[in-house]
Amino acid sequence: MKQAVNLSDDNVNAAHSSTTPRPTLSGRLWYWWCLTAAALLLLVLGAVPITFCWLARRREWLYPVCLHGAKWWVALCGVKVKVSGLEHLDPNQPYVFTANHRSYLDTTALFYYCGRRVGLLGKKELLKVPILGVGMGFVNILAIDRSNIERARVTTQAATDRIRSGVSYGVFAEGTRAKPGQLLPFKKGSFYMARDAGVPVVPVAIKNTDVLMGKGVGAAYPGTMELVFLPPISTVNVKTDEDVA
Repeated sequence: MKQAVNLSDDNVNAAHSSTTPRPTLSGRLWYWWCLTAAALLLLVLGAVPITFCWLARRREWLYPVCLHGAKWWVALCGVKVKVSGLEHLDPNQPYVFTANHRSYLDTTALFYYCGRRVGLLGKKELLKVPILGVGMGFVNILAIDRSNIERARVTTQAATDRIRSGVSYGVFAEGTRAKPGQLLPFKKGSFYMARDAGVPVVPVAIKNTDVLMGKGVGAAYPGTMELVFLPPISTVNVKTDEDVA
């Protein structure tokens, strides 16, 4: 028997992630509000700051602006974020944060709540999004073309070089958003990045975002999502392809 989900209750975060509520009219309207809020934030916190940073030749100035934008968008979506496990991390150690992926909320939350400067690997289609596509390069967000193996390798190598310089990276192990309740096969790129850069992998479990704004649902709901940072996994003894697998 399927578990009922009371979306009017703030305890929607207690629902199991595999439960997919039927979209309601209010959910569809809230979804469009979330997209509108994202567009407004890109316009206000994107266009002008990007232009200013470009003219001043200070691309790094855009990062704190993007952090505020990420935090505000999640808040405007009515989503509270519960974070646990950051005590496992060394503030002076770069990591590869490897997370599951079921919602647009995942990217924004991972970017903001890692507690350190972090770059991201994103799909190449993001480059086509006005303002966002331009700003990605200012904050170490690299677009990866998974349909082209050679281009994907070049991108992951560029990310690996930046990790060696001290910048942590967030990667979604599945390579794309899974539908509610699903977990797709993991891509190996993030694990090779960690091995080649000589840094640990931090598994990140992102919970409930498929209930709040699931892929293909076309609806969104206020509630609570959770980020669980698990203890880092050393890559010191990872040498061969078999070790990575």
